[in-house]
Amino acid sequence: MLKNKTLMITGGTGSFGKAVLSRFLKQDIREIRIFSRDELKQEQVRHQYNNSKLKFIIGDVRDYQSLLNASKGVDFIFHAAALKQVPSCEFHPMEAVKTNIIGTENVISAAAVNQVKKIVFLSTDKAVYPINAMGVSKSMAEKVVLAKARSESVDGPIYCITRYGNVMLSRGSVIPLFISQIKRNKDITITDPNMTRFLMTLEDSVKLVFHAFKNANQGDLFVQKSPATNVYYLALALKELFNSNSQIKVIGTRHGEKLYESLISREEKVRAIEEQNYYRVPIDNRDLNYTKYFTQGEKEISKMEDYTSRNTQFLELVDVKKMLLSLDYIKDQLNA
Repeated sequence: MLKNKTLMITGGTGSFGKAVLSRFLKQDIREIRIFSRDELKQEQVRHQYNNSKLKFIIGDVRDYQSLLNASKGVDFIFHAAALKQVPSCEFHPMEAVKTNIIGTENVISAAAVNQVKKIVFLSTDKAVYPINAMGVSKSMAEKVVLAKARSESVDGPIYCITRYGNVMLSRGSVIPLFISQIKRNKDITITDPNMTRFLMTLEDSVKLVFHAFKNANQGDLFVQKSPATNVYYLALALKELFNSNSQIKVIGTRHGEKLYESLISREEKVRAIEEQNYYRVPIDNRDLNYTKYFTQGEKEISKMEDYTSRNTQFLELVDVKKMLLSLDYIKDQLNA
């Protein structure tokens, strides 16, 4: 599907973007456009890959015109640009609105004008039953994408969504923080030992997006079946792997944190279709004519259960250690 095609990645200098490059530059793709606002990171990626297929474009998803110019001649877009840190979005919610909601509207509008064939929007578990500004903004961004999908013509772009949980070693991940504390013989600070989170590798996140890219119908949402563990086991696993004497210290939850995360709401689970390692949630195509729904409803949602980090496969301590040891970063840190 990518042979002689042009792909644009918004926020392409982030963890996901770089993981995509490692995989897609090996294929017969014509060009990958990295669209981001950080010129230093673009320069670092340029030197790291030194590949003529890469084109770097300075711009901000808040600026529609820059996206319109950047997406001319583009076949596909992976929209990864976002404000992702829960505390910073909590203190600056309008910045999350500008980037995550309005920025997403700009991306899909520019894509429609330039007749981009498919747009994959990267979302987060925090968009399900959101309690923080980051989750609310990503939830609204999903609504923006789905509204566009409902109104798109048959021969127009296909808009789809991937939603994933905590990606290990992505920017802002807690794992490098724990390792830094261990190496400085400091306490390992955790928020709540019973707090659970989904665990995905960067490679998993790329596979999820590529699965959506290959298989999406208009407005589909895709979720990978992911294991989870609690924060205490994650800290303890690293403590044991590094043979550390650091103590694990509970400091309490931060602004807007949940005890557990949901990847699919029970309301979405009614429509969800299992596909081996993934769930596909087809778009709800009801329109504003609700008359028929007074006599014709959906399945009883009380019989459904949302898909969360407390009812998915739970990783015990030994499993967490095994998963961590599969990561090159952990191997490098152990050998450093």
